[in-house]
Amino acid sequence: MKVPFNRPHMTGKELFYIAEAHSNHMLAGDGPFTKKCHEWLEVKTGAKKALLTHSCTAALEMAAILADIQPGDEVIMPSYTFVSTANAFVLRGGVPVFVDIRPDTLNIDETLIEAAITAKTKAIVPVHYAGVACEMDTIMDIANRHNLMVIEDATQGVSASYKGRSLGSIGHLGCYSFHETKNIISGEGGALLINDPALAERAEIVREKGTNRSKFFRGQVDKYTWVDIGSSYLPGEIIAAFLWAQMQEAEAITTQRLAIWTRYHAVIEALEQSRRLRRPIIPTGCEHNAHMYYLLLRDLADRTAFITAMKEEEINCVFHYVPLHSSPAGQRYGKIFGDLTVTNLTSARLIRLPLYAGLMESQQTRVIEVLEKVVNRSMM
Repeated sequence: MKVPFNRPHMTGKELFYIAEAHSNHMLAGDGPFTKKCHEWLEVKTGAKKALLTHSCTAALEMAAILADIQPGDEVIMPSYTFVSTANAFVLRGGVPVFVDIRPDTLNIDETLIEAAITAKTKAIVPVHYAGVACEMDTIMDIANRHNLMVIEDATQGVSASYKGRSLGSIGHLGCYSFHETKNIISGEGGALLINDPALAERAEIVREKGTNRSKFFRGQVDKYTWVDIGSSYLPGEIIAAFLWAQMQEAEAITTQRLAIWTRYHAVIEALEQSRRLRRPIIPTGCEHNAHMYYLLLRDLADRTAFITAMKEEEINCVFHYVPLHSSPAGQRYGKIFGDLTVTNLTSARLIRLPLYAGLMESQQTRVIEVLEKVVNRSMM
């Protein structure tokens, strides 16, 4: 039985809604389905305004513009993240400042942030790894005391929360992804959550190529024109139609993923007690969304052997990020603050198990059986 790492899930309404979008004779952005998605996000998260984008990368690039990042401005973030987290700010001339992550959640270590702040610091970008929240109370307190903007990279955080607040809705701005590997999907796609009302009007302008086109369509101006910098960040209506079908089933999708995550977690506990690996840790106050199930093995050699052994059994397990500070572009454009020991160790040890809506119980059983066999055989 082959078990892929991921398989894009369809709810059954996606093609119907795509056909409906076509029948509306409106395939460009900001049609009826886009508006439905915006409303869903605003109601779900409590954000002041939500705007769909063609990717989370686009949302992050918009955030960098809205944060007014200028050449030389520093932006504090973890190194253990996807390239877009840093690249969005580098494109504006910003300098990513990489700090280490916590050993429990693998999120940015909030106790290291304040010491990394300089006169050039403009923003903090917490990344909610695996849909588990960063310590946002502390981060927001630091930002408020130093007059810094907080931009949540909640790429993996849809339907997850911190102390009852949706991830992405706590900082000044939040960024979501609807890539095919995420919980709810549109193939590619993302969203920017605007939580500071003062940024809402400019966000619309930046998203619409720097024009006041949205105001024109609302009848607030008699013609639209170029008023600011921006780009074409909005998705087409077909993407929004697909996403709307996913949003309608978001609760069911999350429930299914949580059931898979919980079964992994319970069965693997015995292996963790044998000190052969470590399971994810979810702090009190964090409600995660089962975006992924990862294991921390003992070292790189163990991980390499594990991936190979699982692949031989036709089960696809993958590692995750290569730390940005160790990449050629990270060394060219960024700077390191302190010792990134946890980041380096994590990147060498972490492995992700198959987890997606639609993963059959029999498939998960096979993953668990083979995993136990591999661990017991190779990690005595």
